[in-house]
Amino acid sequence: MTHAGYTEADFDISPLMFYYEITQACDLVCEHCRASAKADADPHELQREQSQALIDQVATFPKRPTLVLTGGDPLKRRDLFDLIRHAAGAGLQVALTPSATPLATYEAFAAAQQAGVSRLGISLDGADAAVHDAFRGWSGSFERTLQMLANARRLQLPVQVNTSVTRRNFHQLDQIAELLAEQGIAMWSAFFLIPVGRGLTQQRISPAEYEVAFEKLYRHARSKPYGVKTTEAPHYRRYVLQQHGNPLAGPAGRPDGGGHRGHRAPLGVWDGRGVMFVSQIGEIFPAGFLPLCCGRFPDNSVVDVYQNHPTFRALRDADAFKGKCGYCDYRQICGGSRARAFAVTGDALESEPDCVYEPEL
Repeated sequence: MTHAGYTEADFDISPLMFYYEITQACDLVCEHCRASAKADADPHELQREQSQALIDQVATFPKRPTLVLTGGDPLKRRDLFDLIRHAAGAGLQVALTPSATPLATYEAFAAAQQAGVSRLGISLDGADAAVHDAFRGWSGSFERTLQMLANARRLQLPVQVNTSVTRRNFHQLDQIAELLAEQGIAMWSAFFLIPVGRGLTQQRISPAEYEVAFEKLYRHARSKPYGVKTTEAPHYRRYVLQQHGNPLAGPAGRPDGGGHRGHRAPLGVWDGRGVMFVSQIGEIFPAGFLPLCCGRFPDNSVVDVYQNHPTFRALRDADAFKGKCGYCDYRQICGGSRARAFAVTGDALESEPDCVYEPEL
């Protein structure tokens, strides 16, 4: 879900990825839900005209970001396809993250594609129904997710599969990788738990287990027909470089990200640096998992907040990070998870709590 032309020079002026949570309404009760989503929409969520105005503003960034319409379940918004058309008409690349509910039909995916969606994000949190369905809070979720992947293949709609890594499924990473090899996906993103929302009740893995997970992910990145990346574990880039690998390399080591299968996120992207998030009521954050509100649309411009808000500016200055992250030799390409630092220590500029690497002073 990236632009090939986005470089480190763009970090201070334009996000690579702009996440807009168009609703928190969702019919699932996933245990690790960031939003602690509910069945009904917030009465204060941005309505159609406000949402369109926000999308228009996103399109004015010097380098247009990829717009990810997320939730909750974006399919719960009745005007979803109108918003997609509006974004596509504004020249934005649009991705969609539907939940595995009865709303996620082949027809809905086809309508989203016709409206202008160029990629889907679909969650798969286990290699079998027992593990995945326990995550998602209802029996049948695993089968529905596989059907969603089949529908996307039928439409030739590229998919990024998102897997939340916790103690519950850590032992299944290899099995999940093998399962995904049969699904024709473009990218596998392993998301490492931030203890916020419903995720507070889940156990995150230990720092040493991250290294085990990174070894598995890197092995699959070099052999599977899809790309591999991490979310909220930028120290995976450090691991890959330590193996003399290229974190930008695509499947089988191809530096182009596997041609049509999409590109890797460039080095140095982290919360507030290449990433921005707006909630369903217009609150502006450096990322969905970093609850530091930096303004509110429409009172504040998302372009101005991204470029000039002190929180965003501080998050982009790796040299000013505290503890070992501030002097780590990988700080400009990793940066650590600012969201996890905040969740664990209360300070978004503190060291990544889940990294075993000890840089030299």
